[in-house]
Amino acid sequence: PGQHAMFVGRWQPLHPGHQALFQRAMDEGKNVLICIRDIQPDEKNPFSAGQVLENITTYYKDEPRVTVMVIPDICSIEFGRGVGYDIIEHIPPTEIADISATKIREQMKQEGKL
Repeated sequence: PGQHAMFVGRWQPLHPGHQALFQRAMDEGKNVLICIRDIQPDEKNPFSAGQVLENITTYYKDEPRVTVMVIPDICSIEFGRGVGYDIIEHIPPTEIADISATKIREQMKQEGKL
């Protein structure tokens, strides 16, 4: 219940950069809604939306402030004036910005986990 900070992404896979972003919102007292784009798996997106849902739900199973759901794939996020919520861009610190899901996927391939 209550309002949520909404994050939309592929989360391929969930990594410490994502976790820091969600934690920042929770540290500000917000609930977090993680929306997983329902995309077709491919080379850059090896996990299905269902697999991502299971991964994130498992990671946050003991965190009642986090809600996770799959949404249709989107091409844009659009809004009208006076919608009653903020659009906030978070610029991560360098150590978080340097985390790359592409590099994580490559490492997972090398380790036979993907």
